[in-house]
Amino acid sequence: MPAYPLDMLGAESQGLLGYLLEQAVANELPPAHAVVSLITRVEVDPQDPAFQHPSKPIGPVYPASEAAALASSHGWRLGPDGPDGQGVRRLVPSPAPVRVPALTALGWLLDRGAFVIAAGGGGIPVVRRIKTATELEGIEAVIDKDHCAALLAIALQADHLLIATDVAGVLLDWGLPTERLLKTATAVELSKQAFAEGSMGPKVAAACAFVAATGRRAAIGSLEAIEGLVAGTQGTQVLPA
Repeated sequence: MPAYPLDMLGAESQGLLGYLLEQAVANELPPAHAVVSLITRVEVDPQDPAFQHPSKPIGPVYPASEAAALASSHGWRLGPDGPDGQGVRRLVPSPAPVRVPALTALGWLLDRGAFVIAAGGGGIPVVRRIKTATELEGIEAVIDKDHCAALLAIALQADHLLIATDVAGVLLDWGLPTERLLKTATAVELSKQAFAEGSMGPKVAAACAFVAATGRRAAIGSLEAIEGLVAGTQGTQVLPA
């Protein structure tokens, strides 16, 4: 069997993880409370520069000795990765999300009190066909989930954008003896700081984009402290100026 393209693999992942999340959430809520997980397409621009410069690592870490053979047999672009920097991983484009075709349906469900799980993994990347300009087709890419979350939160006029992760919040001087948690910052102040593109960078950019577009609060922090993130007492609270 030939490997499925990334858009189909994204749809498979959304279906599986959406089901697991839907089960877990539904079992915590009253039976009458609707919980819905949606297979969500997300439109990207086929002219996005990311398609010329793949940078998103996916899949396993391979020994560097296999790099040439993998690149030749699969046509992959590879980059260094792994705990010791001695391995390689496949690099794919990570274009910016532009539009969520199911936005109207998402809003309809939310207006009726449903708990909605959507755009898992950043969404299934699709582009408009050149000939018709109306039909959408899948494309080989992986959309950043944080940027997609910000796009959705802005479009749906969310009260807050919460980015739950596995660290306490935005850490300044990460990995150094002077490491410390940034508890509050305005979007302008936070956007001036530099963070790793593969980890905290997209989360900070997404939070700043939401705050700048809406004038509302965003928060980044640990999933275990989700109530505190909502209340504004935990994690890093990103505030309007």
